[in-house]
Amino acid sequence: MSLWLAIARRAFRRYSTYRAATLSGIFTNCVFGVIYSYVYLAVWAAAPGAGGYSSQDAVTYVWLGQALIMTVALWGGGTTEELAERIRTGDVVIDLYRPVGLIGWYLAGDLGRAAYHLLTRGLVPLLVGALLFDISAPDGPVTAVAVLLSVALAVVVSFTMRFLVAALAFWLLDATGPRLLAVVLATFLSGMAVPLVIFPDGLREVALVLPWASFLQTPADIWLGERTGWSTLGGLGLQVFWAGALLALCAVVLTRATRKVVVQGG
Repeated sequence: MSLWLAIARRAFRRYSTYRAATLSGIFTNCVFGVIYSYVYLAVWAAAPGAGGYSSQDAVTYVWLGQALIMTVALWGGGTTEELAERIRTGDVVIDLYRPVGLIGWYLAGDLGRAAYHLLTRGLVPLLVGALLFDISAPDGPVTAVAVLLSVALAVVVSFTMRFLVAALAFWLLDATGPRLLAVVLATFLSGMAVPLVIFPDGLREVALVLPWASFLQTPADIWLGERTGWSTLGGLGLQVFWAGALLALCAVVLTRATRKVVVQGG
């Protein structure tokens, strides 16, 4: 456990050195948060109660989305992009020689990265949103803990999907194409483009049980009180299921990939 904590801590410190990038990212998140807030207010004024959300819920959802973009690495990034590059160059062989699991090593680093972004590009935009708009807060400490647990699981689920995309570089040598496709799927099926709750019947039910819903929709619904009691446990349970199933799939893919590792140029 101390090894994983050390890896996560070093990743946290590494990302904390990019202060200018963090500040510019916070500014960007806040600008888009303001733009989307007014768009959502207009939409909910025309269709009150859409998806079961009030206009306050809709604006809160906007700022939660801005807070989780980098925390969950919804559009890619994090340690898995480094992995894809190391596979392309052949440096992944060094990783495979380490006396620790490749998945655990990169997951610990990604959790450290996520913790840093949650405290900076997550917390600050939420505070700005609270100052500029009437957004809701979790309705008690139990809900707040459930939200934090949901966000942690969201990071793990996101990591597994990004890891699988990165692992395609073992066969394709360059994972750029799959990564772009993954970004499109994540944008629409996580609820970042529009909340999944306003999807048409049928499509909404399917989207809510897919792993991408764990990125934003599930933690947002817990925050907003749309999931309470057993529904909260059900949402967290689905995230745990996807985290476990996808981690197992990562292990299978990695095992198959490393049986035939070919380093470019040699």
